[in-house]
Amino acid sequence: MNTTPSSPSISDPYCVPTVYSSIQKKPEPPILTVSVPGSKSITNRALLLATLAKGTSFLRGALFSDDSRYFLQCIQDLGFSVSVSEPEKAVQVTGLGGAVPKKEASIYVGSAGTAARFLTAYLGVAGGRFHLDSSDQMKKRPMAPLLSTLERLGTRIDYDGEPGFFPFTLTSSGPGQSVMHVNIDHSSQFLSALLIASCCFPDDVTIHVEGTHGMSYIAITTRMMADFGITVRQTAPDTFFIPGGQSYHPLDYQIEPDVSAACYFYAMAVLLGISVTVRHVTPDSIQGDMAFLSLLKQMGAVLTDSPDGITVTGPKHGIYPGITCDMHACSDQAITLAALAVFAQTPTTITGIGHIRYQESDRIHAICTELGRMRIRFEETEDSITIHPGAPVPSLVRTYDDHRMAMGFSLIGLRAEGIRIDDPGCCRKTFREYFSVLDDALSRL
Repeated sequence: MNTTPSSPSISDPYCVPTVYSSIQKKPEPPILTVSVPGSKSITNRALLLATLAKGTSFLRGALFSDDSRYFLQCIQDLGFSVSVSEPEKAVQVTGLGGAVPKKEASIYVGSAGTAARFLTAYLGVAGGRFHLDSSDQMKKRPMAPLLSTLERLGTRIDYDGEPGFFPFTLTSSGPGQSVMHVNIDHSSQFLSALLIASCCFPDDVTIHVEGTHGMSYIAITTRMMADFGITVRQTAPDTFFIPGGQSYHPLDYQIEPDVSAACYFYAMAVLLGISVTVRHVTPDSIQGDMAFLSLLKQMGAVLTDSPDGITVTGPKHGIYPGITCDMHACSDQAITLAALAVFAQTPTTITGIGHIRYQESDRIHAICTELGRMRIRFEETEDSITIHPGAPVPSLVRTYDDHRMAMGFSLIGLRAEGIRIDDPGCCRKTFREYFSVLDDALSRL
């Protein structure tokens, strides 16, 4: 079965095999070991940090997906020297210490939010004239808070269409004032972008944060900045200080496996009452989605650290309670938990996720719409969902061109008949081989 068609369409959906009943017949739960690609969040941060360092960095274990390929193409279009070996999952980047090789260029960020936000901040203060365009999906996603911050710093922004959205042209003569404010209600990427670009300022930089958002991705950013040579101090809950005179250094840098991708298989352990090990995922991972594992523990899972990676063992027979939780720290897994909630013994309430309405899709709306089509009861608020257990009816799951809807809702098909995914190919954004890896795992049960 072709699970990732080059031109996915609703007429060629992926039908998820229902495996729960056959697993229940086995006396001992099987143990699965799977591998997932490198982290998108870490790969794209490392690419930008390498361009800002002075010298050549070697990035190992890199993710090659739509998002990272767009990022790679962007930095090449800006004139950076880049060498890529996909079979070895390696990228070599030569940076110029904050300078951009071309002072005038056009780049296309596709649907990659990291490329869109990180490169906008960098090019907005680096000096030069740069035109940035994106996919139709990215044109609907918020950019105004970051662009407003850049305008206050002296960057000129000329919009091709609606102000605050792609496409636009940035013109600047270099960094201006080094005290700035940014609102992160819709995305923490705005803050990460400004933090990383702070190396372009000759003096101390102070960033005042407005609004609220899960800060787990900011922790990844500041940890990686420190790895590459720049220290950030959080002097107050809403204030970040970057001392002047620091610079990024080139590194030989190992990228972690993508914990976000691993979580689908860890959730499968709970759903089916089996044990799953994801290779090379360790307790000291810097990724925010590690918090999802603590939610699985609340549902009865047991976590152990093995030489191969963390192992999650689900509760016997896949019987587990619903939970109430704030998922601001691991909101990319809200869809995954929603899938688990369908088969829990009691209702599940997910809070702290209002910002996911502004991601690849309005994820709260997408979750509720597709659950409703399966005749699963739910209650929706602006920033929460309560899901009541039920028996899903056969359904064609619309993915809204959102990779996490395709991967997360595929889990429902492991315990319910007739669940089909209308656009499995959208997983190429971060995990092109997801359905192949899932098929291989299921074949070993």
